[in-house]
Amino acid sequence: MQETAYAKINLALHVHKRREDGYHELETLFAFVDAGDRLTASPAEQDTVSSVGEFASGLDDPFDNLVAKALCKLPRNRGLSITLEKNLPVAAGLGGGSADAGAVFRVVRELHGLPDDWHARATALGADVPACVESRTCIGRGTGTDLEPADDSLAGTPVLLVNPRQPLATGPVFKLWDGVDHGPLPQGGAREIALAGRNDLEKPAIELCPVIAQILDQMRGTDPFLARMSGSGATCFALYDDIPARDAAAETIAASHPDWWQMKGLLR
Repeated sequence: MQETAYAKINLALHVHKRREDGYHELETLFAFVDAGDRLTASPAEQDTVSSVGEFASGLDDPFDNLVAKALCKLPRNRGLSITLEKNLPVAAGLGGGSADAGAVFRVVRELHGLPDDWHARATALGADVPACVESRTCIGRGTGTDLEPADDSLAGTPVLLVNPRQPLATGPVFKLWDGVDHGPLPQGGAREIALAGRNDLEKPAIELCPVIAQILDQMRGTDPFLARMSGSGATCFALYDDIPARDAAAETIAASHPDWWQMKGLLR
């Protein structure tokens, strides 16, 4: 059985306050690209996980692998042998590990069904994991785990992802956030929220990884209708009106910065 771990992007990310438990109250509009990591799963006597692909070397800590952690969270009467093809960069604002965990939940749901408390089990793995289980456009509140449906007005939108191949950990970015609440997520459909929204982590991320500003400048010069950083960075995304415009932008950016990672796709 094969399953795609769809790349997560935050079309908007509004941070409101630091909580006493160290987490942050936020609102975000999650969206997902129709490409990402790939999981191949087969029945086995016991659970095993192996990694291949361009970014497999970024998963050198077996105790911090969310695929293995997700398997441990889900009761089954048989094991699973999973090969993870790691196509998404690590610590990139794309929820790569969370997307992998979400794909595991879908695999287990198909083969064995999920327990009634699957949402709580997913939350225990990370704030992005519950949204990644369904991998559909939705609004996240609280720490991002309180989910509300959003319309599919952006489904099929051509998207370009660009990452400078510089990992950027989430913790330091949140630590540099200025602590100012700049207001709630806008009202309306997904397109309206995305266009009127913002990413409150963009400024602190650029302080830690200045090349993000360069990526955004390059993207905005290719005439997308939206270009923004995803999550805590360093990946940025641009949305286009049609596939030829997206592909032309990808070629332009690749010509000037062939060292940057790219992924093209459509929003789900």
